[in-house]
Amino acid sequence: MRKLTLAIAVIAPMLGQAASAEDTIKIGYIDPLSGGGASVGEGGLKTFQYLADEMNAKGGILGKKIEIVGLDNKTNPQESLVQAQKAIDSGVRFITQGNGSSVAAALSDFVTKNNTRNPGKEVLYFNYAAVDPSLTNDKCSYWHFRWDAGSDIKMEALTNYMKDTPSIKKVYLINQDYSFGQSVRTDARKMLGAKRPDVQIVGDELHPLLKVTDFSPYIAKIKASGADSVVTGNWGQDIALLLKAAADAGLKVNWYTYYAGGAGGPTAIKQTGLDHQVFQITEGFANSGNQSAMDFEKVFRAKVGLSLWYPRAVNEMRMFKAAAEKANSIDPVKVAAALEDLKFEVLDGGQGVMRKDDHQFFQPIYISSFGKLAANEPFDEENTGWGWHLVSKVDTAQAMVSTTCKMTRP
Repeated sequence: MRKLTLAIAVIAPMLGQAASAEDTIKIGYIDPLSGGGASVGEGGLKTFQYLADEMNAKGGILGKKIEIVGLDNKTNPQESLVQAQKAIDSGVRFITQGNGSSVAAALSDFVTKNNTRNPGKEVLYFNYAAVDPSLTNDKCSYWHFRWDAGSDIKMEALTNYMKDTPSIKKVYLINQDYSFGQSVRTDARKMLGAKRPDVQIVGDELHPLLKVTDFSPYIAKIKASGADSVVTGNWGQDIALLLKAAADAGLKVNWYTYYAGGAGGPTAIKQTGLDHQVFQITEGFANSGNQSAMDFEKVFRAKVGLSLWYPRAVNEMRMFKAAAEKANSIDPVKVAAALEDLKFEVLDGGQGVMRKDDHQFFQPIYISSFGKLAANEPFDEENTGWGWHLVSKVDTAQAMVSTTCKMTRP
């Protein structure tokens, strides 16, 4: 009897742990939590943790709680694979990542190979911000889904706006030297050349990713070129420090950006004094005018202490829940099938769709400018007193681009 009692005492906690694990959906968040990308990585982690808490308070997904497992990849592809394997070994079946397309390409390949080698133990990769077009074209994978607009989608919309701005005569391109930054420069050259052949590209610079601490030499080149506009896909400290150097040098140009709204960007813009001369293209922003999104923003800021940099993360998590409910399962294979061609009302309003052909999510996208707030714009950024203002909106149908993806299906 004593042995039986002892056995029960040992086994009972183990059974409890097993039950607890089965009642939890773990999502591995693989992004920089140290180094030059830490500011955006930590902001993303807080965002996903908030979204998990919000869902858990409403019953989770199919009655299961969601746990976000933060894993520091140091913006390094090889370290990302180490962290991905660690996550899988601990029972993670879903991973999410966004900062760095070189990381995204490595993860997509890793997950695809893992799923081929381990049938029945498949893993899904949810990409919330890595936007190299190749990820949904020649490097597309059935196991990869992207919620941010690809770089080519963003540049198409941005250059459509720029072509109707006659004051743009001389453009300087400055981007991070890796796959994403290279795609920004290539698309900018191609699309501006087609839409505004009169515009001169007076500079085209690539710099190391998240390594530059002083951008003043680059700003000096921009100044010397006579550019009236700068196009950049820089993110993280690379956009904040670039804009800070511009402020220090008194550079007065228009900026067309992808990620000027990230950590430190708004503060640097305010220092430049460029009132509504810095533009960014996003899938949503705080003063979008959509009441539901603005209500969400207010609560999010109060609880997290940050602006919502990633409306797409909200769309990702809510669509994950919708797909699991549609499939009545959290099996990654069934969730993947349910996500294909899934239509969804996005946070900032309007319908988006996860295209089956390449697993690219299409949604309304917005061009906004940063500066003094209007009376109906309640949200500033980083306590600057300035905020984002709507300049142009591109509806879902107009945001779509073709794909060369040849999807290999399980």
